[in-house]
Parts: sequence; C-alpha cells; structure tokens
Amino acid sequence: MIEVYIDGASAGDPGLSGAGVFIKGNGYLLRHAFPLPSMSNHEAEFHACLKGLEVCKEHDFSIISIRSDSKVVVDAIEKRYVKNVLYRGLLADILKQMENEFDYAFIKWIPSKSNKEADQLARQGVRQSLSKNTN
Repeated sequence: MIEVYIDGASAGDPGLSGAGVFIKGNGYLLRHAFPLPSMSNHEAEFHACLKGLEVCKEHDFSIISIRSDSKVVVDAIEKRYVKNVLYRGLLADILKQMENEFDYAFIKWIPSKSNKEADQLARQGVRQSLSKNTN
C-alpha cells in the first residue's frame, strides 16, 4: 500500500498558496511541491488532495492511503459532503478520482506532527507562488 501525505498552505487567508505531497511505500519516496494561485487555506488542502491523486495516477498506484491533518478535507471525503459551496466541486473531483482511478483508496486524519514532510512541501509551494508573482 502507498501512503500519500498531503498538505495545503497559504500566505494569508486567502493568499498565494501551495500544496505538498509526500508519498512513501513499495520502495517509493516521492516529494512534490506545487504552487497554487490565491485561495483560502482550506481550499489549498482540497487542491493538495487532488495533486496527490494526480501523482498516484501518474505512477499507476492502485491501493492508496491518503493522510491529511485537515479535518475539513477528511470529514468531507468520509461523509461525501461539504457544507461550503466553494469546496463542492473540488470534493466531487476527489471522490470521482478515488472511485474510478484506484482499486482501493481511503483517507485518514493524522495530527500535524505526523505530517511535517507534506507541510514543508506545501510551504515550498507557497514560496514558489510568491516568487512567480514577484518576478
């Protein structure tokens, strides 16, 4: 099984953002930092999940365990519902990919201290966003 650690971050709320994806398992150690446009921190967390799923698809992983310290994202995926209209399309995309692209995919909440690698990558994504907008 592949463990997919995800995190989102933003410089302000909303602000320029980033997503971090750290993948380990079956001999893999993958680290990805993605710059994101201006959005809320919660929105960046949903985008981090989508980015994690994209990376897993690229590597043809079939059984994945997504780990996130975002209760909003984990609860939304587990309940298949999110109250905030802004996140509904993102949730629909996540659920569709989890159901259609993988043999088995689930999400698990973890404390922030267990998600440090993805957090660092998300912050790196924010820095990439900031440097793009200052050049």
